Amino acid sequence: MLKPTTPASPLPSWNEGDVKASVIDFVGRTSAEGGPDYVAPPDRIALFDNDGTLWVEQPMMTQAAFLFEGVKAIAPQHPEWTSTEPFKSALDGNLAGVAAGGERAIMELFAATQCGMATTDFNKSAIEWIETARHPRFSRPYTQCVYQPMLELMAYLRSNGFTTYIVTGGGADFVRPWAERVYGVPSQQIIGSSLKTKFEMLDGKPVLIRTPEVNLFDDGPGKPSGIHQFIGKQPIAAFGNSDGDLPMLQWTAAGTGPRLMLLVHHTDAQREYAYDESPLGNLDKALQEARSRGWLITDIKRDWNTVFPEG
Repeated sequence: MLKPTTPASPLPSWNEGDVKASVIDFVGRTSAEGGPDYVAPPDRIALFDNDGTLWVEQPMMTQAAFLFEGVKAIAPQHPEWTSTEPFKSALDGNLAGVAAGGERAIMELFAATQCGMATTDFNKSAIEWIETARHPRFSRPYTQCVYQPMLELMAYLRSNGFTTYIVTGGGADFVRPWAERVYGVPSQQIIGSSLKTKFEMLDGKPVLIRTPEVNLFDDGPGKPSGIHQFIGKQPIAAFGNSDGDLPMLQWTAAGTGPRLMLLVHHTDAQREYAYDESPLGNLDKALQEARSRGWLITDIKRDWNTVFPEG
């Protein structure tokens, strides 16, 4: 899926300009042993949001589509859902209606469709869905609606001694089964929202059962908390696209030494989407802070010559 890169031409899907030059300069400075900005490999930690940063989040986040299909699959057993929120909105494909109910509404949907099952069964259902589902506009698998420039960026960082993590407001268990194949990021480097699990013996076999109790809501201020819990170090680079990523970028910027903070700005309605507002996350405060503090902002229309992988 990745286009080949060479040391002479890193990030080929990025247009020449200040953003690309700044990224390459940062990687060069932090990986040049003996230089004033050298960072030892164990501390070269780079964090990536997922929805809207690594793949398409319009017209709704991918996991929301997965969740809504789960609601529709069992709706015939619950005729009351046609007039009860948040189920009515989910059945109508109305993400804004679900979002209006906040975290409580989302947890109701999770509890009804994805709790009480073993983690292995959930992983299987996530893989089966991601392999067959298609994006409604682009008519291609969601895993081919990832951003080629960001795939190149992650690969470029790893080739220069960085460890890449995904820090997502989506469910960690939803992303982990396919993330290494698509992003090159192993499951243990996925930090995301999660439910608590309980250990049980089922038919003589040990299993972990998903419960309706939240373990981590990995968005906004939850992101730095999750980073501290799972990594225990401040990153030196962070990439996001919404106000929900702002605390992660602020936490990264607060460290000492060289730092790289970057926002993906969706400006290309023809090749992808152009927006600053979405039902589950806006880009407002983060954009203002990025401009005032000199963080990088990659404008998709201006900075990317390719959006999606070929084929």
